[in-house]
Amino acid sequence: MSYQVIRDTCQLISQGDLDTARLRILSGFPFVPLENAGRNYSDVQKTQIFIRDGFIDRYSGEKLVFPPVLRLMSKLMSDEFPYHSNWKMSECHIAYWQLSPTIDHIVPVARGGADEESNWACTSQLRNSAKANWLLEELGWELHPPGDLREWDGLLHWYVDYANDHAEIKADPWFRGWLRTAENVIN
Repeated sequence: MSYQVIRDTCQLISQGDLDTARLRILSGFPFVPLENAGRNYSDVQKTQIFIRDGFIDRYSGEKLVFPPVLRLMSKLMSDEFPYHSNWKMSECHIAYWQLSPTIDHIVPVARGGADEESNWACTSQLRNSAKANWLLEELGWELHPPGDLREWDGLLHWYVDYANDHAEIKADPWFRGWLRTAENVIN
């Protein structure tokens, strides 16, 4: 156990035997530098993962919402459903943290995880932030099964229908980009 190595090392330090303490750490709990693979995925790839995982937070099993749906709500109801470009908690509806999907690396890249689809999971911004660079077992979390798109599609199809029916939404470059992404992935 890791704590035993630390305990033994501290006893050796207390005895003034720093050389043996160093050897104990090196043999029992060595530092292993990891290479950070970085993060690199497009909106299309993210949407494909959201769909693959059924718009389910794979760490909690809770349903998530296609990102432009929340922004559209803020555009149409800015006082009731405020948005802040930096998600400032005092100025942005909490739904952005709780319901916006993002991609998380199941094994964090900072811990040597690969930046590839097999290591990606859909999760909420909130849980992505809480998980940070920790492994699931270190947090006592588990990977929930993907959702069923026939039961919940994150309002993806609703967004496509709404955007296509409202020229002012399609005229906005940000919303138009997400519309193209959604249509690309659906087709």
